[in-house]
Amino acid sequence: MSDRNLLPMRGAICLTLAIMVVGVAVSADAAPKLIASPEADWPQWRGPKRDSISSERGLLNAWSEGGPKLLWKAEGIGKGWCSPIITGGRIYIVGDAGKELRIFALGLDGKVKWQVTNGKAWKKPFPGGRAACCYSEGKIYQMNGYGRLVCLDAAGGKEQWAVDVLKRFEARQPFFGVSECLLVDGNNVIVTPAGKKALVAALDKKTGETVWTGTARVESTETAGYSSPILVNWGGRRIIIATTSFRTFAADAKSGKVLWTAGLALTKNAASTIPVLCGDLVFATNTSVKEQSSSMLKISASADKASKAWTQPLRTTCGSSVYVDGNVYMAGARGIKGFLCLDAKTGKVKAKLPAPLDASMVHADGKLFVQSATGQTLLLKPTADGFKTLGSFAVVKGKKRDAWTHPVLLNGKLYLRYHDTLFCYDVKNK
Repeated sequence: MSDRNLLPMRGAICLTLAIMVVGVAVSADAAPKLIASPEADWPQWRGPKRDSISSERGLLNAWSEGGPKLLWKAEGIGKGWCSPIITGGRIYIVGDAGKELRIFALGLDGKVKWQVTNGKAWKKPFPGGRAACCYSEGKIYQMNGYGRLVCLDAAGGKEQWAVDVLKRFEARQPFFGVSECLLVDGNNVIVTPAGKKALVAALDKKTGETVWTGTARVESTETAGYSSPILVNWGGRRIIIATTSFRTFAADAKSGKVLWTAGLALTKNAASTIPVLCGDLVFATNTSVKEQSSSMLKISASADKASKAWTQPLRTTCGSSVYVDGNVYMAGARGIKGFLCLDAKTGKVKAKLPAPLDASMVHADGKLFVQSATGQTLLLKPTADGFKTLGSFAVVKGKKRDAWTHPVLLNGKLYLRYHDTLFCYDVKNK
């Protein structure tokens, strides 16, 4: 056959290959992905993608008795549970000191650079600072337990603007205080007040003015959850997924349009953990003692519908889950108890430790750095049939049940907080 006769065949083959390549690209783009902050280091709660996954490598494979080396500790940062954020050579952390909520800027040596006040300290049930800071383009954003959202200049702490979010959107005060760790998306600060005027809203990060509101029928007793939103690219569409005291929901990040809601059937309890993206699923856990208290949600390709893939009697209070390689790691406080590894597709328990029952964690270098509410810190290696404990130590002495702060891991350093004190440990494998 001549080359001339082969030309149509070659063209057809090339066209077929092109279609296959384009198909792969489209398929890859359509896969849901968390949208990372454009800022460096650990600029928001639970890290760049808000998933508690660190890209750190070359970390210690085991801890000696007593734990890794303590480099320094910063005392006097006030009572509270919020994690530090770390970016641009600064650490930003929040705590209640006396009658005030204070935002602290520390150097990487733990020394205070500045501190400012963001309204009143939370004196109602479980007193202490709640929400972590968020950094964007030289500014710090933080919301106190009463819904006062403040924008500060990161260099010196000067207040740029402040908004009473609950008042603006006619929202009820959550019983345990507003605990939302703010999300910045481009020029917008996202808030989820669950109020009469907005289930979710975007504020201009430079002025605090309302950019858009997303509305839905709000239940008479509905409030913001003790949770925070995530930002996801779903088939090329930017969506916000968040949880209130009654529901998990999604909204279009550009317009605020509410795309779907999934009820939690809660009574006196509420969601205190962040929604977790698990491939093309979303895991929502809460503090309810009902039999089916936690759900894996299946979201449609167009991101406008949600249905329950499975439910489990899993109650978790302080520690959000982490998704890695098809597995969900979490601490079950009631129902199915223990530190768990779940199959994300089926909800089947693949492995568990009898403790801790309440814990938060960060995943890095193939290991889980787990902070238990009891103050015990564990280094765990997930295995095919369970977990291997590579070390443990108590960050504070004495019996505790409120070591609820999520750990932070950056540049070979593990940051743990217990109320008034931030601890910095060296976990780099020299």
